[in-house]
Amino acid sequence: MVSDPVDRRRMLVASATGLATCGGLVRHTTNSVSSADSDRLPAGRTGGRAKSTILFFLCGGASQIDTWDMKPAAPAEYRGPFQPIATSAVDIQLCEHLPLLAQQAHHLSLIRSVSGTVNTNDHHGGYYYNLTGHAPDQTFLVKGNDRTPYSDDWPFMGAVAGSRRKRHPVLPNAITLPHMPSRKPYTRPGQFSARLGIQYDPLYLQGSHKDPLSFSAPALELQAGTDVSRVASRAELLTALDDARRHIDVSATGVFSQQQQRAFSMLSSDRTTKAFDVSAETVRTRQRYGETVNGMSLLLARRLVEAGVPFVTVFWLGDGIGTPLAKKCRSAGSWDTHGSNFDCLKDDLLPEFDQCFSALVEDLSQRNLLEQTSLLVSSEMGRNPKIGDPRSGGASGAGRDHWTHLLTNVVGGGGIQGGRIYGSSDRLGEYPAENPVTPAHVVHTVYHAMGITNLEAKDSEGRPYQLLDTGEPLHELF
Repeated sequence: MVSDPVDRRRMLVASATGLATCGGLVRHTTNSVSSADSDRLPAGRTGGRAKSTILFFLCGGASQIDTWDMKPAAPAEYRGPFQPIATSAVDIQLCEHLPLLAQQAHHLSLIRSVSGTVNTNDHHGGYYYNLTGHAPDQTFLVKGNDRTPYSDDWPFMGAVAGSRRKRHPVLPNAITLPHMPSRKPYTRPGQFSARLGIQYDPLYLQGSHKDPLSFSAPALELQAGTDVSRVASRAELLTALDDARRHIDVSATGVFSQQQQRAFSMLSSDRTTKAFDVSAETVRTRQRYGETVNGMSLLLARRLVEAGVPFVTVFWLGDGIGTPLAKKCRSAGSWDTHGSNFDCLKDDLLPEFDQCFSALVEDLSQRNLLEQTSLLVSSEMGRNPKIGDPRSGGASGAGRDHWTHLLTNVVGGGGIQGGRIYGSSDRLGEYPAENPVTPAHVVHTVYHAMGITNLEAKDSEGRPYQLLDTGEPLHELF
């Protein structure tokens, strides 16, 4: 990490070329990747239909027992007040507060036996495990929320997927929106390319609650008051890039040179502008998704898939610290329901999620994009099945504490059969029972849906290693 201050122009230009990440310009470690996999899998294995993946990550830790894996026969202190309802899939029941998604359940399958246990039982480790497939190391326990992303971390699944696809002619192969969790300096590890090489980092698009139809790419800005229309020539832009280059460690300059043309293409391409413009959608379509920042993020994800981006991540954007919802849930916001779990879900979180995610599934299906688009709904953890969090008054506070020992993942598209349930949890929804798996299995399943079978990379000295050597795809879902 360079120690000198980085001005806005150099930082943004470098970021546009894939040479910046949280905290400033970073030193690049050469890291070669094997050639992209073909779209075909070995004989006898199905899957590999997905050209793209959309990951919808419910930041904060979504309750599995109140959504996907309800336990109506459990004691009252576990099951809560919500009731299950029938869906369009015979074998799947969902929470009564997911009525729109219940109509789309035949397109989806549930993995109810994911054990994502981490040594901290907290957000940082949960993000890392579920985004990379690798269990967090001891540094997460020692440093807690002060554990920043490291350059030798295991890479984000989206970065791996993007590295295995042919380079998109204009856009990055991995795009994340509408924010980078979490607020600095507590940036969550696991969402970057890390040891794979910073050229595979996602491009981050920024959205807001105030203006949900507008998305910006700070990494593609030149400087205040200068937009693409005012870039006089290719030479002017390349001069700016060369200026940024002088401030980056010499080991990164090879990658920087390769990325210059790419940065210019993105900044000057009409395709970039069109892909990011959700206002071009009909009013009816926008209203179906719900004109919230999360709804419009999923709509933009669909547009990016149509534009050929291999991996799109939508991190649920909560209202933030100090807002009414955060105070109500006794947390920093989003799905971290330490207090008033049921009111937060019923009144706020589930209605918005139900509308926007059901719209995405329906939209992809109607556009005949579902077979070529893999879907994954995940979170950094589940919630404690026993009601009552000490930090919100115990049972009277009606909250659910962190619980990394069990969560449910939702998958669909890309050759995955809909209407299926894989695995099960015990009678209280605390631990996996049948067919226990880890986040590594889920990540492998995403790779399998995209036809990615070669996970070999090489370190800076040319030595091969596997990007994910535990777990395997859940072939039964395909």
